Amino acid sequence: MAFVPSTNLRKGQAIKVNGELGLILELEHRTPGNLNGFVQVIMRSFNSGKSKDFRFNASEKVDVIEVDRQKLEFSYSDNTGYHFMNPETYDTITMPGALVDDLKDLLIENLQVEVLFIEENPVSLDLPPSIIMEVKEAPEGVKGDSANNVQKAVTLVTGKIVQAPLFIKTGDKLIIDSRTGKYMGRA
Repeated sequence: MAFVPSTNLRKGQAIKVNGELGLILELEHRTPGNLNGFVQVIMRSFNSGKSKDFRFNASEKVDVIEVDRQKLEFSYSDNTGYHFMNPETYDTITMPGALVDDLKDLLIENLQVEVLFIEENPVSLDLPPSIIMEVKEAPEGVKGDSANNVQKAVTLVTGKIVQAPLFIKTGDKLIIDSRTGKYMGRA
């Protein structure tokens, strides 16, 4: 842990504010008119997962937490949690469902993710921007129903349902945007 001036904060750093750990999502340095400058920070709490706004005076010191980022591969999930493997050391790390539940429909075997550790405890999981997934089930498109970008609901191998064009068939591989969970194209 190190205390640094608020003006030295950067996006992606982990900080501790009022006893709560979080990751800086956005920050902006402001100097309004004849007033003292300040730093406006949007932080996602590791405890609640919610985003909060904080304002620090330019001269204020903020507690920056040392973090470790590791590239891991998703292996499998069971009732004990989600299991990831370090491809270099073959160590397995189990993450609790609370950290992964909102992303579970996008996790496929051998998907490489970035895990953020604080004091050797996993606190956050980042997926790649896009993921290639196979279509498990796709209903037939209705013939003649092709005007104006008509879409249908298809089910992916993880059980996630996305809207895709009528020409998508079972077995096709799709590119899915991991931030929005939406169809981007065929792979």
